[in-house]
Amino acid sequence: MRYYRLPGGESRSDSDSLVVVDDEGDAYDLSTASDDLGSFTALARAANASDRSVDDIARDRIPDAVRRDLNDVEKNALLPVAPDEVWAAGVTYSISEKARKAESGKPEVYIDVYDSERPELFLKATPSRTVGPHDAIGVRGDSEWDVPEPELGVVLHREEVVGYTVGNDVSSRSIEGENPLYLPQAKVYDRCCSLGPCVATESVVEDPHDLEMSLTIERDEEVVYEDSTSTSEMATTCEKLVEYLKRHNNLPETLVLLTGTALVPPESFTLQEGDCVSIDIDHIGRLVNDTVVV
Repeated sequence: MRYYRLPGGESRSDSDSLVVVDDEGDAYDLSTASDDLGSFTALARAANASDRSVDDIARDRIPDAVRRDLNDVEKNALLPVAPDEVWAAGVTYSISEKARKAESGKPEVYIDVYDSERPELFLKATPSRTVGPHDAIGVRGDSEWDVPEPELGVVLHREEVVGYTVGNDVSSRSIEGENPLYLPQAKVYDRCCSLGPCVATESVVEDPHDLEMSLTIERDEEVVYEDSTSTSEMATTCEKLVEYLKRHNNLPETLVLLTGTALVPPESFTLQEGDCVSIDIDHIGRLVNDTVVV
């Protein structure tokens, strides 16, 4: 099943929102079946309390839920889950290792990570820095080279995988390339991350390591970059990334872990204000964002 969040208020948080489930093309507003199911996190809490799956909870409530038009749901979808934190992994694909080497004056740092047992993990965004579908991602005003990074996102609730989403780890390659210690500034700033359009559970994402992923960037209604890949190209696994993230780490109730990118625009490309970025991942959906300078 796929879970969308619709506006019930003006907040970027899970409060005052509606949760809609897509069950094989039929959409149901679970919030109309229970006042306690106003967010994906609320569903995950109910599932955890009853030792059942999120999909089991949704199926129980569908008979009492109001039908919605799925096209309207997709057009109005918000950030599908409001994570307490967004984390990200780096250098998990061979192409990202090559790209990081190209941008950095210290390429051995990235070679060591790619060949190492321990993955690169870093805090990517807080809730206030994370946007959803149809909202604008940001590029830093003090950066000269900026790129979107399309990634599969793993949704965790109380340290357990409960679904998957599409993520965009927007990054300043010029700032990070200047010095690896500038990574937080290259990665963490206003509107640095987008997630959406939904959370897809294991019932539709049977194998997270066998998903087609594509990136399209349009400027003035013309395609300026387009490419695709597969999560099968990952040099590590989602399970390993999650296991390392949990080590000696007090994780919040709900978080998203981005798993690295295999789609890297060429060195001649940089995001500009007004660019439209579309990321598609099989069985999950399409995440679309415009671009602004922050």
